[in-house]
Amino acid sequence: MFQNDAFRALDRQECLRLLAKVPIGRVVYTRQALPAVLPVNFALDTDASVLLRTSPDSDLVRAIDGVVVAFEADEFDADTRSGWSVVVTGRATVVTDPGELERLSEVGPTSWMPLRDPVFVRIESEMVTGRELRGTRDSQ
Repeated sequence: MFQNDAFRALDRQECLRLLAKVPIGRVVYTRQALPAVLPVNFALDTDASVLLRTSPDSDLVRAIDGVVVAFEADEFDADTRSGWSVVVTGRATVVTDPGELERLSEVGPTSWMPLRDPVFVRIESEMVTGRELRGTRDSQ
């Protein structure tokens, strides 16, 4: 088997550290029985869950509340052909606890879109996987 030193699997802690560095990721879910991907801004909560702030009547909220979804974020450098990708898989739920809502209103992510009466969606980090590619400019 070919040994490739340019590719490395990342452990959970390294994945979470990298996720905390970027503001944008993608929610992967099912819409009308078809795969869908939506870019969103996000933040990591203290329990390593992914937090989104969005409109309560959005198609996204209707599609993912109570459902297992994937969330992916990455960072790549085309010049060096290097970067990383992390995927979080877990159940997405709209946060309804009043104390938690108050806390997240202070420390949770802000939406890049103007929202009226926003809600928070939490994606539990039940499975976290990642990989890093350490390429070079001279890679083929």
